[in-house]
Formats: sequence, structure tokens, C-alpha cells
Amino acid sequence: MKKTVLKFTAIVLIAASLSSCATLFCGPVGECQRTTPAAGQPARQVRVGALILDIVLFWPGAVVDFATSAIYRPCDKK
Repeated sequence: MKKTVLKFTAIVLIAASLSSCATLFCGPVGECQRTTPAAGQPARQVRVGALILDIVLFWPGAVVDFATSAIYRPCDKK
């Protein structure tokens, strides 16, 4: 019974880390994506497609994407 629970937990953790769409498919995370905007600055935009896929496929993937900041769109370079 204990081995079954451990295997299930391992599978869930692996699936969560592999199903985070923005982390896997949207490239490296830039400094702009990691930085929280200061007061008065516009909020960071979320990659809607990656968020929808995370929710549909495996919702903990959205948690991984937000934790790594990969879900946010890169800032425009000026």
C-alpha cells in the first residue's frame, strides 16, 4: 500500500512538472518576466494560450508556470 502511494505521488509530481506548457514551450524566462512591477507600472501580461492549456491538461501545471514566471509575456525591448 505504501509503495502504491509513493508511486502515485511520483507520477503526479512528474506530470505536474512536465505539463506546464509555458515552462516547456515558451523559451527562457527573461529578467523582465521575473520582476514584479512597481506601484503605478502596468501589470505583466499573461500568456493566455499557455494558461488555458495548463488548466485543461493538468491544473497544477499553471502553478508551476506562475512559480517560474514563464506564464508572463516577455517585455517589449526598446
